[in-house]
Amino acid sequence: MRDLRIIFMGTPDFAVETLKSIIENDYNVVGVITAPDKPAGRGRKLKASAVKEYALSKNLNVLQPTNLKDEGFLEELKSLQANLNIVVAFRMLPKSVWNMPEYGTFNLHASLLPNYRGAAPINWTIINGEQKTGITTFFIDEKIDTGHIILQKEVDIDNNDTAGILHDKLMIEGAELVIQTIKIIETNTIEVKPQPKDISFKTAYKLNRDNTKIDWKKNIYTINNLIRGLSPYPAAWCVLHNKGEDHNIKIYNAKPIEEAHNFDIGKVIIEDSTLKVAVENGYIIVDKLQLPGKKAMESKALLNGYTFYRDARMS
Repeated sequence: MRDLRIIFMGTPDFAVETLKSIIENDYNVVGVITAPDKPAGRGRKLKASAVKEYALSKNLNVLQPTNLKDEGFLEELKSLQANLNIVVAFRMLPKSVWNMPEYGTFNLHASLLPNYRGAAPINWTIINGEQKTGITTFFIDEKIDTGHIILQKEVDIDNNDTAGILHDKLMIEGAELVIQTIKIIETNTIEVKPQPKDISFKTAYKLNRDNTKIDWKKNIYTINNLIRGLSPYPAAWCVLHNKGEDHNIKIYNAKPIEEAHNFDIGKVIIEDSTLKVAVENGYIIVDKLQLPGKKAMESKALLNGYTFYRDARMS
């Protein structure tokens, strides 16, 4: 049995669940590396990452380097004498960091690699209409998400899952998979497999203004998947044209209804306190949206104080 000295690297809530599981399983975490505090909110006060807040609550040693190649940081890292690095939702590591521990550095990725390598795997699996995804632990190497696979587990995607719901599913399953991975490293019973190189795979591209915009001319289910896959963050968006004014709005929750109609694509219809947008072969029922400068609201509540005129449409 190996005596593990672990350094954990992560930043958001997704990573906290794993760190919590490691601590609750009585593993020796000698250091936690997370992002520097960042200004947040209207007051722009410095806010600690979710991982830092949890780590401090457990009296763990926290490091917040701005430069992972800094000699001072690397010396401090060496002094901790860790023999295993675990990475969950952190940034790309230089070789001087991931190659340092005796038993390597492994990462938890929220997809079934090699599919959905990249920055936003949870979002893209839903956007692309997948019915299954999963989690993977793998050893980090020179490239992004290409290292030898340790363990994987499939997770179903339900028809009504949003990115937020799937995030929480994978967060819990991922924490369990990390513990399984630690155990086989600890007992030296690990078997890895290289990722295939001769097949095509889907990519989890970084989300941007262009690929998060709704194209109302697309298939009804393609539109619905985009909205689901971007909810609650960063949220799908479009332009609302209403009484001569244009507004960029975000749509958080919606559902598709197949139904024949003669409306123009993008036309907004208000019917029985319901907001509908006409699309090919049906409507997208908008349940929750956000107008500029306003909080996100349920459509029924919005309709009590906001008027959609007869010419209202979305593009």
